[in-house]
Amino acid sequence: MLPDTMPDTMNVIEIGETGGPDALRPATRPVPVPGKDEVLVRVIASGVNGPDLLQRKGLYPPPPGASDLPGLEVSGEVVAAGESVTRWAVGDRLCALTNGGGYAEYVAIHADHCLALPEGLDAADAAGLPETYFTVWSNIFFGHSVPHGARLLVQGGAGGIGSTAVQLGVAMGLTVFATCSAEDKGFVEGLGAMRAIDYRAEDYLGILKEAGGADIILDILGGEHVARHIKAARHDGRIISLAFNQGSTMELNLMPMMLKRLTLTGSTLRSR
Repeated sequence: MLPDTMPDTMNVIEIGETGGPDALRPATRPVPVPGKDEVLVRVIASGVNGPDLLQRKGLYPPPPGASDLPGLEVSGEVVAAGESVTRWAVGDRLCALTNGGGYAEYVAIHADHCLALPEGLDAADAAGLPETYFTVWSNIFFGHSVPHGARLLVQGGAGGIGSTAVQLGVAMGLTVFATCSAEDKGFVEGLGAMRAIDYRAEDYLGILKEAGGADIILDILGGEHVARHIKAARHDGRIISLAFNQGSTMELNLMPMMLKRLTLTGSTLRSR
């Protein structure tokens, strides 16, 4: 049930014909009714992520049951809660991972996917936390013992996932190497990376081998780089695939993986 003071409709940004930014258009939709395990959030700010851009281009269709509106993370204020929700109450300010629908005035979100608005962070900045920080934390740190000083290679260090991985790696005491363009080297090193590698002019494989190899590699490239990552990894290292910008299909010699006792893994956050 919605409070009597709630409007019946809301403004949203929806995807018309797929394509460039002009594919986005304002529209009016009914205000969603939260399920028993959901909270209804008045959106203050919504993050913009790679999957949103892919969805706009028609390359990332929402899964069954998900909102067709883009927007995978928001910050806002709880205005209604389902009957089974005990952790959150009307008036709570939070940020959250959504199942789509963040580009709207209101969005219904599973209560377990919400995080109290961090102290010292304004709502606009908090809206950019859940998608990339949950992704990086759950893949690199959650359930793993990562030793202080371990070497982390981040592909695409200036992107959303990449810049998050650099910052979290530095905060957790890792030695961070990150690839980026020459134009972004200052930005990436300003985030704390020990070495920003110009991917056009420098060979990250040679640099990592000279440093002794990477304990953890965060891969958004795929393609031929999977084999290169196996070469760049130290014994007992982990290679984590989060995207395949250069393809998910490749011919691969797995013998070095076995000899080095490597772990090749990956995940998507939305299905979790």
